[in-house]
Amino acid sequence: MAKVRSNKPDDSKNKLKPALTPEARENQLIYLATNLAEQQLRDGTASSQVITHYLKLGSTKERIEKEILEKQKDLLVAKTESLQSSKRIEELYANAINAMKHYSGHGEDDYNEPNNY
Repeated sequence: MAKVRSNKPDDSKNKLKPALTPEARENQLIYLATNLAEQQLRDGTASSQVITHYLKLGSTKERIEKEILEKQKDLLVAKTESLQSSKRIEELYANAINAMKHYSGHGEDDYNEPNNY
């Protein structure tokens, strides 16, 4: 007897592992929504909102805005690194000044205080 083929999608192919974090769950949902939108676009059943969304993603304005956001991110990373670097420099200067005070005899030496017994 021949096997009868079902028109149902293969559920084992569509099963995803349970997400362990909220971020992973969000990524799963984005993945599923993108796949659904792609299938709707292929079938010609996509809503005007879906079509408009993907048209905007391909626009020059969207690409420029994405590039600006990437540059702003790079700038924030550079500023953060600069602040951390200046904190390290301040610590080095403070340590150097304390070392100079110590070597010149003006430092705070607890072990050289005279005993008043």
